[in-house]
Amino acid sequence: MHIDHINISAPRELLEKIKDFYCGVLGLGEEFRPNFSSGGYWLYSADKAIIHLSEKPDRKGYTESGYFDHFALRTDDLPGVIKKLSAFNIPFKYVHRQDIGLNQVFFKDPADTGVEMNAFGPRLDGDQ
Repeated sequence: MHIDHINISAPRELLEKIKDFYCGVLGLGEEFRPNFSSGGYWLYSADKAIIHLSEKPDRKGYTESGYFDHFALRTDDLPGVIKKLSAFNIPFKYVHRQDIGLNQVFFKDPADTGVEMNAFGPRLDGDQ
């Protein structure tokens, strides 16, 4: 079993910011989305729609998020992600888990959803 995709629901104005964030910062691409009754986008990595964005005007002002904290994606270019986060002035936290050889970067999207980016390898050099 594996996670197929995540879905973020938000009013149209926030949805546009979220789409621009994932496309601009993480390099996802907006591609085919079935004709649903509500607006939205499917954002792809390679040929897989991994983030579904759904327009939900009635969620405006919604602050109760339950216990959902974040989701994680694996990347082959964590230094590139860090460069984009820095270029867009997005605060992040870098962690190297030496015991398993995992580099992690934690940050928030425009809807305040936690995002974790992972890449296996030696500790990254530089000012992370």
